Amino acid sequence: MSINLTGLYVISDDTLTPKETILTQIKEALEGGATIVQLRDKISSDEEIEKLALELQELCREYKALFVLNDRVELAIKLKIDGLHVGKSDHHRVKEIRNNFKGILGISCYDSLDIAREMEKLKVDYLAFGAFFASSTKPNAPLANQETITKAKKEFSLPICVIGGITSKNAEILINKGAHMLAVISDVWKSKNIKKKCQEFTTLFKGEK
Repeated sequence: MSINLTGLYVISDDTLTPKETILTQIKEALEGGATIVQLRDKISSDEEIEKLALELQELCREYKALFVLNDRVELAIKLKIDGLHVGKSDHHRVKEIRNNFKGILGISCYDSLDIAREMEKLKVDYLAFGAFFASSTKPNAPLANQETITKAKKEFSLPICVIGGITSKNAEILINKGAHMLAVISDVWKSKNIKKKCQEFTTLFKGEK
């Protein structure tokens, strides 16, 4: 699958994007220029989110955006989802996942270039680092050094995603360090105008102020 891994990467949240409104909220984010959408559901069973995942994927395709499923490896393979993102609990399975999953595969590297090196060898498609700022979604996440972005940009040819407490006010510094994608949760979904908030982020990638 050929897709440009840059821009605003919005991630759903069990509280901030409830099932009753998630499709509407994601549509507003896509209209605001989000290029990647991740369904991150820590509560439901695979069966419960199967229909939603397919609906979101269809919606993303309409906007030429990438749809990513978080952590649900078997479901992503079964439904032939366009993108899959996994964290440390699945690091030991990445080789196996890569052999069975044909879409875009992203991996959480936290603040570790060593993990990134290992994952690059396993042919993942992008590397995610963070958290760069204190985050209400993951309040106990250790903070990553912003220089990790600069070093990763220099060492790896893979696109770099950054996450953790990112807002439209603090995002520019991370883009300037070399981030290709900004993964955002709270600042987008807590906004009174999701579309306008997403436009604020997409403007940063165009170098406009």
